Amino acid sequence: QVQLSESGGGLVQPGGSLRLSCTASVPIRDLEPMAWYRRTPGKQRERVARGNTLGSIDYAESVKGRFTISRDNVKNTFNLQMDNLKPEDTGVYYCNAEGRHWGQGTQVTVSS
Repeated sequence: QVQLSESGGGLVQPGGSLRLSCTASVPIRDLEPMAWYRRTPGKQRERVARGNTLGSIDYAESVKGRFTISRDNVKNTFNLQMDNLKPEDTGVYYCNAEGRHWGQGTQVTVSS
């Protein structure tokens, strides 16, 4: 069983940035694909971004141009850089691997 753990959430003002990291109990380079999801208040879970080692990446329309995913095989992390955050980005963010392994989630709150 692959174990995932997210970190980096917190409270940030609108327009600010946060960087979420996901660590895994196995080498990140062996997990394909990896993705970030979020559950925002009043909405169903939404896939924020997904990427594979071949460089194929897709983002939700709501975050395009603001969010960026990356892998760091040295630190063994899968990251989500979130810039120009908006209040509607508030929610619990989850790391996902291979469509079936989930982390426990990390809270992101965007508020002034």
